[in-house]
Amino acid sequence: MDSILSIHSILRYLVLLFGVWAVFNALTGVMSKRTYNGNDNKSNLFFMILTDLQLLLGLVLLYNWVTNSGVSDLGMGAVMKDKAMRFWTVEHPLMMFLAWVFVHISRSASKKATSDLAKHKKVLIFSGLALLIMLASIPWPFREVIGRPLF
Repeated sequence: MDSILSIHSILRYLVLLFGVWAVFNALTGVMSKRTYNGNDNKSNLFFMILTDLQLLLGLVLLYNWVTNSGVSDLGMGAVMKDKAMRFWTVEHPLMMFLAWVFVHISRSASKKATSDLAKHKKVLIFSGLALLIMLASIPWPFREVIGRPLF
């Protein structure tokens, strides 16, 4: 399980990198009103693929956490009273799932949009929201109680 956690921790940087790439491409596309090209499509696609992989690893870790940490024995009342347990059991998984949903909405909406400007706007809005949620939900080292090492 430690190796999965390490991969999950390192993969977050690739997810964030491709998220920034997708949002940057969308922002420059909206500002310059340029065509939605293969580079835009790739950044959005790779952001989605990496987010999917990250979600899969996260679900494995969540299952392991719930079954092996005693969370299931404590009950949700006790979990919700403990800041660290609440973060790892409820807040982090739900927020990251919401970010995953926004990434998929971004991909789907950009494929369905008819104009290049609309495609860029959809990616900018939904990938931007996903990226903000991810940044707020990552257990950065400076966060009390829930902080984890950078690598």
